[in-house]
Amino acid sequence: QVQLVESGGGLAQPGGSLRLSCAASGRTFRSYYMGWFRQAPGKEREFVARITLSGSTYYADSVKGRFTLSRNGAKNTVYLQMNSLKPEDTAVYYCAASSYSSNTAGQYNYWGQGTQVTVSS
Repeated sequence: QVQLVESGGGLAQPGGSLRLSCAASGRTFRSYYMGWFRQAPGKEREFVARITLSGSTYYADSVKGRFTLSRNGAKNTVYLQMNSLKPEDTAVYYCAASSYSSNTAGQYNYWGQGTQVTVSS
């Protein structure tokens, strides 16, 4: 019953930036952990970043130092700021909610619709 509305994807040049947003129902922040995943053509869905109920963040090694996950509790929205983008970042990006603190996609109960991110020169 948790609703996730994702936006912000698009086209960026290598070295550029994009900011993804995920608006969630009010209960999401009180009862669920939030995460970001991505899936490129021909590849499995992979973990990108996540945030705990207390606000601690965790990142995949491939995006550390470039991506930043943040949360606006008043708006029940989480963000993924993506800087220094690389062509390898091209994928469909999904926000998700889980009852567990996990990097594993299979443990997330609810998913957004996905938004395409393309990094190309």
